[in-house]
Amino acid sequence: MKAAPNISTSAPRASWWSLLREDARCVLARDPAARSLLEVWTIYPGVQAIALHRLAHALWARGWRYLPRWLSFAARWFTQVDIHPGASIGARFFIDHGTGVVIGETAEIGDDVTLYHGVTLGGTSWNPGKRHPTLGHAVVVGAGAKILGPIRVGDRARVAANSVVIEAVPDGATVVGIPGRVVAPGRRTTHGFDLDHHLIPDPVGKAIACLLDRVAQLEHALAHSQGLASADNACGLCDDQCAEPGFANATSHLQPATVE
Repeated sequence: MKAAPNISTSAPRASWWSLLREDARCVLARDPAARSLLEVWTIYPGVQAIALHRLAHALWARGWRYLPRWLSFAARWFTQVDIHPGASIGARFFIDHGTGVVIGETAEIGDDVTLYHGVTLGGTSWNPGKRHPTLGHAVVVGAGAKILGPIRVGDRARVAANSVVIEAVPDGATVVGIPGRVVAPGRRTTHGFDLDHHLIPDPVGKAIACLLDRVAQLEHALAHSQGLASADNACGLCDDQCAEPGFANATSHLQPATVE
């Protein structure tokens, strides 16, 4: 049995320039708004941030400390993307929009990962050592999501916007909510990257709908057992309109004023 692949980028890889070209070209594949490499190079802050990070990370790996941190500071001022020079990032990394992204020192990111604005890969401890998440290959993290602690997000996983992930995520899973929970074990797509964020399940809404259906069934069963007429309250079939009599009575008298 083969061992799981190590996504760490500390091993020798392609040159800085080769990685940078891949970072720029992957934008054309993932962002319909990108029209040319000239646009990508000049007005995409995510590409500029990763270019400066790759330079800072190379210096960090050689034992430099102040200069890489200064480059990281300059990149944050220029792009509003904060990447610690110690973070390891794989090939074809894309930060869409860029603003507010924070990536901690011991974070590890695999190949073909996409982050949206406001994403945080943060730590949960002040102790030295591994404190930040590890993202596998082809992971998509929605806007505003927070992934905290030395956990692993598996290959091809999706993290929904504004989720807070504090536990490991299996390969191919979809995570939603605060705290993040797996709502779909896997998903197939005909495209290289699954960006259909509007198709992410709503577990809270589904749970509430199930509870309303159950209450309607119990009320019907109770009325039948006691020989009473069935209640007209059809919450289980409700479609964005409250069926409570109190609400209907309270609003029935609210009619537009007649101007004479």
